[in-house]
Amino acid sequence: MVTVLSLGGSIVSPSTPDVSFLISFAQCVREWLLDDQTRKLIMVVGGGAPARTYQNAYREYCDNTHTAVDTDVADWIGITATYLNAQLVKSIFSDLCLDPVVHNPTEVPHFSGRILVAAGWKPGFSTDNDAVLLAENFSAKRVVNLSNIEKVYTDDPKKNPDAKPIDTISWGDFISLVGTEWVPGKNSPFDPVASVKAQKLGLEVICASGKDMHNLKCILNNQPFVGTTIK
Repeated sequence: MVTVLSLGGSIVSPSTPDVSFLISFAQCVREWLLDDQTRKLIMVVGGGAPARTYQNAYREYCDNTHTAVDTDVADWIGITATYLNAQLVKSIFSDLCLDPVVHNPTEVPHFSGRILVAAGWKPGFSTDNDAVLLAENFSAKRVVNLSNIEKVYTDDPKKNPDAKPIDTISWGDFISLVGTEWVPGKNSPFDPVASVKAQKLGLEVICASGKDMHNLKCILNNQPFVGTTIK
């Protein structure tokens, strides 16, 4: 049984690597795997602060030199940041993650350990899309998307005080909220390109806070949880 986590870079490295989070996350995951030896876990790790910091530097350079921003270049900067975060996550599970960090989610026929860690792949989408592709490859029925938000809202709650949290939403309604196009560095509850793919596959995606370990255990154990279900 394979479970796929899309692990937001914003919780792995919100400004610098969050070691206290990594400690509690590793303990939670190890306990869950220990409870059932048939369980396997795929973790796809985002770029977080390093991605946005370097993408912003590139955009600032372009602005100051009157150079057009190349979205593929901006994407590659973000992808490279995911390599660093993914390698860090792999290192804390080195005894359970026996394969190298995955850079191409379409070329992974199997994995030998209990855990597989993946980074970004190529321009055009975020690591959420890689998670969906890996879920398809390993016949997983859902993707758990962990980030620094507890639920999806009807609008950006930082800009709109009337925005309401959502418990359950259809793919059609969710795509109406986030659109269908990917912009490098875009802050979306779930990647628009990944959403279209997940809808076609009939995947269920759960969006929840990645720092609440009790809630994560509830999600992994199919118990009541706080978050948003997209299906």
